[in-house]
Amino acid sequence: MQLIYNENQQMIAEMIRDFGAKSIKPDMMKWDESQEFPIQVFKQLGELGLMGVLVPQEYGGSGFGYLEYVTAIAELSKIDGSIGLSMAAHNSLCTGHILQFGNEEQKRKWLPMLATAEWIGAWGLTEPNTGSDAGNMRTVAVRDGDHWVLNGAKNFITHGKSSNIAVVIARTGEVGDSHGMTAFVIEKPTEGFSAGRKEDKLGMRASETTELIFEDCRVPHENILGEVGEGFIQSMKVLDGGRISIAALSLGIAQGAYEAALAYAKERQQFNKPIAQFQGIAFKLADMATEIEAASLLTYRAAAMKNRGENVNKESAMAKLYASEVCVRVANEGVQIFGGYGYTKDYPAEKYYRDSKLCTIGEGTSEIQKLVISRAVLK
Repeated sequence: MQLIYNENQQMIAEMIRDFGAKSIKPDMMKWDESQEFPIQVFKQLGELGLMGVLVPQEYGGSGFGYLEYVTAIAELSKIDGSIGLSMAAHNSLCTGHILQFGNEEQKRKWLPMLATAEWIGAWGLTEPNTGSDAGNMRTVAVRDGDHWVLNGAKNFITHGKSSNIAVVIARTGEVGDSHGMTAFVIEKPTEGFSAGRKEDKLGMRASETTELIFEDCRVPHENILGEVGEGFIQSMKVLDGGRISIAALSLGIAQGAYEAALAYAKERQQFNKPIAQFQGIAFKLADMATEIEAASLLTYRAAAMKNRGENVNKESAMAKLYASEVCVRVANEGVQIFGGYGYTKDYPAEKYYRDSKLCTIGEGTSEIQKLVISRAVLK
């Protein structure tokens, strides 16, 4: 069930399993219940090189590629989807945006702190009234000498409160103009920049999600990534990689749910035999295993293409769409196999089930993925 092709991937997988058993599993349900963001875990992941997986070694990162990155996210997510989600958001969004579009000075200034998790990163695109319609964002940046003044708000921001730095997309041109938005890097503390309400979520509860609020927030011009007006175009490219992250997240949660259900089905006795011997259960397991394998192939194919520098717009959307939908189906069947116990917090099935749904929503809904794919195939 694991597509591990090289020594680095094998090493990362084993390292995460050991780390997870000691540092995540004992407390993950406590974090889930209290919605605690366990920042100490991410500091430890930084020490292990997992908060800068794709960052070159010259900037303090691990210098790995997307195959290793997918493996790391999937293995973390098998244990706890919240940890996998936050690790992925830090790597692919905030850190990834600076890595892909920052100049040399910006990379040397910010990447070493992000890659080691000395700083936690956030990324702000979504707004309360826009969602998928990012072109109509209302957060505005107006130039004032050597600074830009930001006003507005972002929501559903991972690490919005606990982050030390954020990449924020704000409108610098006309509403709806894809070249009218710009990416700003904002450090904390900056006057006028604060976190708002923390969301009370169904799943992924240990991954912090809050608002970002800008009230006459002054950002130096030198903190712009790329050129003025390139923010939206940059974001779409960042999200191509981000979709691979969510596919990997989905894959890991699905694998965790499947493995838990498989083990339970072999142990649970009904009518004097394990329930795995009943065709109704065995066929569920067969479907789960097959769909996970297919999701793995799509995810690792997109990762391999990304490594080669190819355009992965369609392939990352396919991987994200299929893997996330599989994740929900597998988690649902996992609860069914556990039966009444699957509905209790004494077993892991219910948490996989709650965590799975975000995968079909975050970084572009399933419907948006279909839009991306259909545009690609209809060219």
